[in-house]
Amino acid sequence: MTGVYERALGDAAADLHPKVRERYSVGTEDDACIGRGEMAISRALHMVPVLYGMTVDDLLFPEQGSDVPFTVTTVGFRTDGGHEAMTTRRTFEFDGTTRHFDSLTVWDDEHGRLLDFLGGHGLVASELRPRVEDGTLVVEGGRQWARLGSTYVPLPGPLAASVEVRDRYDESDERFHVDAVVENALAGRILSYRGSFTQTVEARETVPETLRRHGLTTLPPR
Repeated sequence: MTGVYERALGDAAADLHPKVRERYSVGTEDDACIGRGEMAISRALHMVPVLYGMTVDDLLFPEQGSDVPFTVTTVGFRTDGGHEAMTTRRTFEFDGTTRHFDSLTVWDDEHGRLLDFLGGHGLVASELRPRVEDGTLVVEGGRQWARLGSTYVPLPGPLAASVEVRDRYDESDERFHVDAVVENALAGRILSYRGSFTQTVEARETVPETLRRHGLTTLPPR
């Protein structure tokens, strides 16, 4: 079934590497995609206090390291407001500490745009601007809001974060490769991770509660 990224890319989705297109075409009735691999993660030292605070809602985190065991789970479903969505849970296993980075990606059919709700409760919302470069999916962030229930407060440039994620498939090692960078106009680079993983498809009857986001009935203003 067509997924939210395919809807956003339109005809350009055909230019993705077939494996990348398959990975991002998870629909509301499809099985779950599970990726397992390792990541190299770095973060800015001056951002550590802020990153610690973000762990409360499974957003970002202060740890860093190389060859960090990594799992990413993606499942499609419909939100309480009826919007087609894909939920993603990224799990990083540091020595003695497990961190999650959750996001819910929603297709806004009314306005033809892709939106990301970050963290376990989706308290930060961002427009996503995907494109294809040589078979690679490149995703950048756009406007951002703080979400307070059904109210959205625009985040000005100094408070917003710029995000770029590149996801490609390498035929030589038969693995997905991801490169993600989070920056801020004032703070500079906040956190980045780079690594690779393999993927399997696992049957699911329902969306686990740990991956479902409740209460999302309205979307940010156009």
